[in-house]
Amino acid sequence: MGLLEGKKALIFGVANDKSIAWATAEAMHREGAEIALAYAGEAVAKRVAPLAEKLDCKLVLPCDVRSDEELSRLFGEIREAWGGLDILVHSVAFANKEELKGSFLNTTREGFQTALDISTYSLIAMAREAAPLMQGRDGSIVAMTYYGAQKVFPSYNVMGVAKAALEATVRYLAEAMGPEGTRVNGVSAGPLRTLASAGIGGFGQIAGHVADKAPLRRNISQEEVGNAVLYLASPLASGVTGEIHFVDCGYNIIGM
Repeated sequence: MGLLEGKKALIFGVANDKSIAWATAEAMHREGAEIALAYAGEAVAKRVAPLAEKLDCKLVLPCDVRSDEELSRLFGEIREAWGGLDILVHSVAFANKEELKGSFLNTTREGFQTALDISTYSLIAMAREAAPLMQGRDGSIVAMTYYGAQKVFPSYNVMGVAKAALEATVRYLAEAMGPEGTRVNGVSAGPLRTLASAGIGGFGQIAGHVADKAPLRRNISQEEVGNAVLYLASPLASGVTGEIHFVDCGYNIIGM
């Protein structure tokens, strides 16, 4: 029997087969979970549909996470189909491309609001909708973050601020949802070549530096991150909440 046998998992953020969200979906499916996928919109629908088929995924739902109405509709469909929810994975982040290059001083008010709304507030909005579906089910919420929340990386700019807010949100949600038995954690993944990272200026430089300096002298894989999310969502992590779990080949421990 798999670690997640009989569990229902809703995963936001699958864009293609290089997504961390996709590696997570594969890992959870392997361990017995029934998967629902939520994707950003029609632009990625044609890439998500064939991936969903691989997991025999019946619930493949579009959702603009900036809209409370769309989130309410999506979670209503989850309630109707499943009756409840055990696992929620937040692998959603966005900043305008212009904000991810040059000086942080050039951050615009609109760009700041966009990054924080999509990358951070969406976790609060999802958790609020998920809370009644997770009651009494020892639920688990896992959000994806990055070390740029804690240290400065070239061109990460406003996304670093958004991820810092996300990590604080993980802690506050852990306290807010703990009394009902729901755990909330974050996974801080090392640099990966994904659709999201493609928009970050100097990403190749960051990835090369991490590979040279990390204790394991390499970068991570999507599968390693997916397995870490699996652990946090499983009964193996039943006493873990409010944590930021690093999967970065140890880079975060290095001073120089």
